[in-house]
Amino acid sequence: MTNQTFEQLKKTYESGRTRPLAWRRAQLNALRRLVTENRDAFVSSAMADLGKPAAETVLMELNLVAGEAQFVRNRLSLWTARHPKAMHWMLQPAAGWTIAEPKGVVLIISPWNYPVLLALEPMADALAAGNAVCLKPSELSPNTSKLLAELVPQYLDSEAVRVVEGGPKETGELLKCPFNHIFYTGGGHVGKIVMRAAAEHLTPVTLELGGKSPCFVDRTADINVAARRIAWGKFTNAGQTCVAPDYVLATPDVAEALAERIAIAITEFYGEDPKASPDFGRIINDRHFERLCKLLPVGTVPSEEPSSPLVQVASAVGAAMDMVGRRFNAVTTGRGGAGEMAGSANNAAKPAAGSNTAAADSDATASAAVEPSEIHKVPGVFDLAGRIVCGGKVDRAARYIAPTVLYGTSPDAPVMKEEIFGPILPILVVEDAESAIRFINKRSRPLAAYVFSRDHEVRLTFERQTSSGALGYSLPLGHLLSSRLPFGGVGASGIGTYHGKAGFLTFSHVKTVVTKPQFPDTLRLVYPPFNEAKAKLFDIIAKFS
Repeated sequence: MTNQTFEQLKKTYESGRTRPLAWRRAQLNALRRLVTENRDAFVSSAMADLGKPAAETVLMELNLVAGEAQFVRNRLSLWTARHPKAMHWMLQPAAGWTIAEPKGVVLIISPWNYPVLLALEPMADALAAGNAVCLKPSELSPNTSKLLAELVPQYLDSEAVRVVEGGPKETGELLKCPFNHIFYTGGGHVGKIVMRAAAEHLTPVTLELGGKSPCFVDRTADINVAARRIAWGKFTNAGQTCVAPDYVLATPDVAEALAERIAIAITEFYGEDPKASPDFGRIINDRHFERLCKLLPVGTVPSEEPSSPLVQVASAVGAAMDMVGRRFNAVTTGRGGAGEMAGSANNAAKPAAGSNTAAADSDATASAAVEPSEIHKVPGVFDLAGRIVCGGKVDRAARYIAPTVLYGTSPDAPVMKEEIFGPILPILVVEDAESAIRFINKRSRPLAAYVFSRDHEVRLTFERQTSSGALGYSLPLGHLLSSRLPFGGVGASGIGTYHGKAGFLTFSHVKTVVTKPQFPDTLRLVYPPFNEAKAKLFDIIAKFS
């Protein structure tokens, strides 16, 4: 079935059907209608899959897809035109230009956390570039996957755009086909599988992965504004956003106040009981729910099975001993952080944060220990995960985890060993901006980094000495919302970019074209045989080159 789909798409592309600008514009118009005319259906499917609030689906998915389709449609004439390039004076008379042509048949593998946006936004870029498209939605958001499979052939050219549903088996079969480009959004583990499969056909890839996106806050920031923006960026979609702030590094003079103010912001957003709020989502499935529960402080989450009072007491004692043992081990080994940073909530493990000029060359997870002085140990905090400032409540049946803020987290805590991808925000106390940069640069390069500081030197230092897919000053998620800004990772957080022109170029081959008239044939000067006169001419040319 998957091979037949590929062959049909290949046949359509080779017929030249997808190349005319009129066809591309028609598809982009249809894509806009697809999301605007089926708004309620998409809201319902996202609610069924993720418990996602209607406003989030509309604002963070449907509107962005419609906006991207319109943005690229309105610029097609400019982007597809010839772009003249100057030719070397030695070749005159001559002319040169570049022109963007479609890559061919492309595969888009989308994730579950933003099942509409991350499926249809790259599709808009691929259609704008004139490609035939095969879309593979995530099986973890089955309702949205089914809806896309139903609607796409109703609105788009069914011979040039296909949706393939299914799980890993179907994805594996698709990866065996010689696509001309593969666009994958998800975890690092599956990203490696995609890249290995693509290498069999020398297929170019775009990998949108993730990592532990850090957020630095110092005393110069407006704490109230920083708290609200961090809370919004973190807890949108119940923390299941690839560029959400993963953890906070705050200086000692603001860290505790920031933690308390974020807790207030959570109450402002979601009320005293976020579980009852229509604006707070749920965890995608039981597996990810259980994974997140293990990142909370020991003893926070009750056992799934009811037990006798004696067993409960024994469990509590055991949990306390485990907590003390982990703290004692961290102190005696003198470590502030390290270990392998792997794991992800996006179908597979996603690496964490990274480096630039001050960082290691490798994007692999750093194995070197963090200097003890970089992260402050908060008195009275005994669990490595930190002290719960707010949240910590869970409901297995509803897959609900309350927005949780942890204060005084240790770099050795499980919550710091993998991308969280959920509504848990650890706050680490760091000495200063330089210590924060060293801490970040000892980890794999993240998809985003955020800085809340009004100190120009601090901001400039982060810009020059850290490396991430994007850097936001006092603005989480901002780059995700703009078609004018390239979106993508670096190193372990991804390869390649999209959105707007960057997306158009990702799905295009920019071809160089040169021309030179046959008369006069000035190239005769460089034809063999090479005599003494030509040698002198070459010397003269070299002096002016």
